[in-house]
Amino acid sequence: MDAVFDLIFTVSDFLWGGEWNGTRIVPMSGPITYMLLGTGLYFMLRLGFRPLRRLGPAFGELWGGRKGSGEGEITPWQALSTALSGQVGTGNLAGVATAITLGGPGAIFWMWVTAIFGMAAAYAESSLAVRFRERHPDGHFHGGPMYSIKNGLGKHWGWLAFLFCAGTVFSAIATGGMIQANSVTQSALEAGTSLGLAIPNWAVGVVLAALVFLVIIGGIKSIGSVAGKIIPFMALAYVAAALFVLVTHIEHVPGAFATIFSHAFGLEQAAGGLAGYGVLAAIRAGVARGLFSNEAGQGSAPIAHAAAQTKNPVKQGEIAMLGVFIDTMVICTMTALVILVVEGSFPSEGGPVPYAWMSTELEASAVTTAAYSAGMFGGAWVILAAQALFAFTTIIGWSYYAEQCITYIAGDWVAKPFRYAWVLVAFVGTLILNVDGLWRFGDIANSVMLIPNVISLLLLSGVVVAMTKRFDTTGELPPNWAGDDWGTDETPAEEIVAVSTGEDKPGDGE
Repeated sequence: MDAVFDLIFTVSDFLWGGEWNGTRIVPMSGPITYMLLGTGLYFMLRLGFRPLRRLGPAFGELWGGRKGSGEGEITPWQALSTALSGQVGTGNLAGVATAITLGGPGAIFWMWVTAIFGMAAAYAESSLAVRFRERHPDGHFHGGPMYSIKNGLGKHWGWLAFLFCAGTVFSAIATGGMIQANSVTQSALEAGTSLGLAIPNWAVGVVLAALVFLVIIGGIKSIGSVAGKIIPFMALAYVAAALFVLVTHIEHVPGAFATIFSHAFGLEQAAGGLAGYGVLAAIRAGVARGLFSNEAGQGSAPIAHAAAQTKNPVKQGEIAMLGVFIDTMVICTMTALVILVVEGSFPSEGGPVPYAWMSTELEASAVTTAAYSAGMFGGAWVILAAQALFAFTTIIGWSYYAEQCITYIAGDWVAKPFRYAWVLVAFVGTLILNVDGLWRFGDIANSVMLIPNVISLLLLSGVVVAMTKRFDTTGELPPNWAGDDWGTDETPAEEIVAVSTGEDKPGDGE
């Protein structure tokens, strides 16, 4: 078993870090980082920085999306909330702290860069998900990268869709299910300890499994309804707590931003002759944690957006890119600023340090918890509550992603049995004592799902560009762009890719 875990750690380190058994193979970071970041940059350039130009209108579309305007299962608002339930998780707490401790404050700048490019990837993958979704005989809509591959590239690419689905199921079980359940358990145990209560893991597991069951047994409509209520409240409450800390430490906020920018470009490190190393560390940590947090290009969020009640893939794509913005530019930034502005006396080797992120004794979420505890009364409880809620919503969001993928492989009949199995996954996750190996296995599973997604995104980039140009020119999309049968199994990939010129398929729109 040790040999298996050693292999898992080695493969994970190479994919995300570029090292194999401690030897640097890929400069700076891992191949997955370059793949995701490069894809986002590619779409940002091809779309003429449109995600940034349309950021304001996208929020307007989201507000209007509280009610659906077409066929689908949940409103555009609920679709984004469901996607955010998977995006906003422990990465917004522990991930941000890890980025700062590994790469310094400059890592936050590179998280922002990752999010900006990630918005373009999120727009592309989600607009394609709506464009190529299917309505099955039972009346339910199914979509996501697997259907974009199937209906956009044709039956000869079925192996790519299967690979994506397999990776998603494994990733969901590991990182979207068990690890999140373990996080809820740790929060509950910490809360119990502070109150003098000894809560057994299995008790947390029973309660969590029951709550998960009540939400997911009703399918996407139930998940979307719950997410549409919890996610906005959860995000606003967390941001409000962070703003309270920042307002009470307002004199340190300008310095925090200055520190982020100076470290991002090695200005602080230059005095010590370590500018190059500091910048590389900031880029590596910031990009890796940013990609992990917002999931842009990974292919998970499009599965939720494919269920939206909409006739327009472009508008839903614009709403989808807001998920990346909210996750990283808002929530992660709030966490980072609190960590950087709160001063105190934090334990570390060689004596106390003034900031939590400088401590060698604190790790991951403990850094965030320490900063909030020093910044406001009851700060530790804020983090405990946020960690539990973030993790719970991630569990229900990823249950839908896994369900859609397993039904793609085995058929719609397996949907309800899978929901019962997912409840068991959540329960088992509360009993796990060591999650390090599970995290690394999840990293590999994430890679297995995102590689097929990125390949299909690049092959179908012409469809994204053509849809966008048509919408920008006319203000709407003809029916054949939003719901006809173009892109069936008989459609050759070459014909789809040919749209990259921006020319219409003969007969389209006329």
